[in-house]
Amino acid sequence: VPLSPGPLQPLVDAVSDLRAELGALPELRLDIQRAPKWALRARRLQLLSAARRRERREAQRAARWLRQDAAGIEDSLTWQLQQLVSDRPGSGGGRRLVMPPVPRRIEPAEELGKLADDDHLVRVQLLVMCASNTKGRAQARLAQLQAALDVFGGRSRWAMRGWRIGPWRIGADHWPTRRGFERRWKLGHCQPPRANWVRLEELAGLLKPPTVHCRLPMLAASLPSFKFGNPDLLLQGLYRTPDGRQRMVATYAEETLFEVGVGKAGGGKTERALAQAIGWAHAGGGLLFIDPHRDSWPRALPFLAHDHLMPRIALVDLNGLGPDPRISSWNPLGMHHSQKAHEVVEAVADAFASALAWDDASAPRALTILTAALTVLAAVNEAACWAGRPTDQATLFHVRALLTDPVFRAAALRAVAGRLDEETRAWWQTVFPTLPADAFGVVLNPLARLAANPVTRAFLGQSDGVYNIRTAMDTRMVVWVCPGGNGPTDRLVTALLARDLLRAVRSRRDTPEAKRVPFRAYFDELITLTGAAPETIAAMFEDFRKYKCQVHGMTQLLARLPTPVRLSLVQNASTLATTAGSKTAIAPLTAEWGDNPSPDRVAAMERFEHYVSMNVHGHRVGPVQLRGPHLDTLYAAHARPRQVPALERAAFANAEALPLDQLTSRAATQTSRLTVFLTQHTPALSPPPGLVEKDYQ
Repeated sequence: VPLSPGPLQPLVDAVSDLRAELGALPELRLDIQRAPKWALRARRLQLLSAARRRERREAQRAARWLRQDAAGIEDSLTWQLQQLVSDRPGSGGGRRLVMPPVPRRIEPAEELGKLADDDHLVRVQLLVMCASNTKGRAQARLAQLQAALDVFGGRSRWAMRGWRIGPWRIGADHWPTRRGFERRWKLGHCQPPRANWVRLEELAGLLKPPTVHCRLPMLAASLPSFKFGNPDLLLQGLYRTPDGRQRMVATYAEETLFEVGVGKAGGGKTERALAQAIGWAHAGGGLLFIDPHRDSWPRALPFLAHDHLMPRIALVDLNGLGPDPRISSWNPLGMHHSQKAHEVVEAVADAFASALAWDDASAPRALTILTAALTVLAAVNEAACWAGRPTDQATLFHVRALLTDPVFRAAALRAVAGRLDEETRAWWQTVFPTLPADAFGVVLNPLARLAANPVTRAFLGQSDGVYNIRTAMDTRMVVWVCPGGNGPTDRLVTALLARDLLRAVRSRRDTPEAKRVPFRAYFDELITLTGAAPETIAAMFEDFRKYKCQVHGMTQLLARLPTPVRLSLVQNASTLATTAGSKTAIAPLTAEWGDNPSPDRVAAMERFEHYVSMNVHGHRVGPVQLRGPHLDTLYAAHARPRQVPALERAAFANAEALPLDQLTSRAATQTSRLTVFLTQHTPALSPPPGLVEKDYQ
């Protein structure tokens, strides 16, 4: 049996589903005994003598058949007639001379086989015992092990000792051989049968280290144990060892680049992600948790309500709950955080194109108009920040005034004439006047829907918005973002947030790799998020590793994800996890594991059970069955329910969230303030090269 593929693989597979808590225990004991020289010589003499006797018997049998054939020929009528007509003298007086065959020469090397040489000859016995608290399980396990040993089924093979009488077998677990088996088992006596002569190379498959060419489901030392507060470890789940003990296992944070969780609703995907995120936050790591349904925030509150965490936690809630909701603010076009104007324009335009399915074939004019308008507004904001007036910046809602109000447009173009390149100025002077009025509708309609919603109007209508994901990354903030839902308007907001995240992560190119702070992004309900920005989410799973930003995605169905997202997600995932679900939904994920475990087996799992494959030291571990962590059990000692109100106040304060009415009133007067700034602004305020990027926070 060769060493590759590993001959131990069938044995490992036979015990891979072992459940020690049910008393299941298979044991294999291999005993090797060096063959005595006198026994070997006696066996050789015995084999050669038996071979000579066999050859003599064969020669005697052949001679006997020859004599019978000769006698039969002489007594035949044909033979007698031939003798009568023959004219040879004395031809009938004698009989045929028969020469008996000589026995074949015995070749010792051929007859002795492996016994011809003295080197590495041993005698061996393999004792197998199986136990279980469930009736019939021990017999089934024994049959699995017997089938696994069939890999040693060549000329020399393992055979179970005993007798078979019809469908019954009398083996080592029956009288009269059971007593001898138990004696050898307890005392270690090696009593192999007489015909047992083995070369060591025939046993190499059982003597070699089992991990050379054998894929193991999991070893006890393969995964580190989770330690609360350790920034190098990332929680994965509760693992039950074969001896029945349990421990919380983890992976190394630097190796867990992308993670995918699949399974039906209520199976424990979000609970597992929350346990991981809470542990990462307590270890000092920064993260972004995007949850369209907002269920994760109240679930995580008691375990994050610690004094040392409150200054780092911010909540951006766009659901508008309660009689007086508090909303944070964000200006996607704001220049007060030292963004680059062309990157901001590109991010916003790409977000609109992604959410509205625009491209150069279906909506080329809409893309051109929106990009030109955003370029002017970004230049206006650069001028406002340079002038020390970040509160007078333009927002997305000023695209409408720029396209439809000639007075506002003229003032804006005059104010930033020195900041626009010649091609952009020429477009506004020659191309824009030729556009018909109905050409702006495709651009203004989604902006009108954003303005009609008071929450999005307040969130996006502030000139000096607070939300800045790049700063959150660099300062290890814990940011919870809860979009309002999955309607067309909500998808557009989600697309803007996703594209801004992509821009912010890529902007870390200006920081040396050794100084980039690790940051994790958790995306709950990927189906909802990717419906707004499929290409953006796919790019995250492809690019973020380079900038020390790791992505964790959760979804109920892989098949419902857009193809670019699904391919990038599965290709680059360091950790694949699935809970129970329908076989159709689970099959794409189990196919990545070679259908081991099978979809039938995964579909029958209990709630909160997961099959997970992970990377540890560059090697894949699993898929292994883990029990998902439960927050109330895992972090019971860290729950602070009495400090939840204080944490909510701190989260809103860190996000500088204000009452909705106050933000709505401020957004309504923003156009007038911007008009005053443009009127007062002169080209003399244009900054010298290199001074346009300042940080006003």
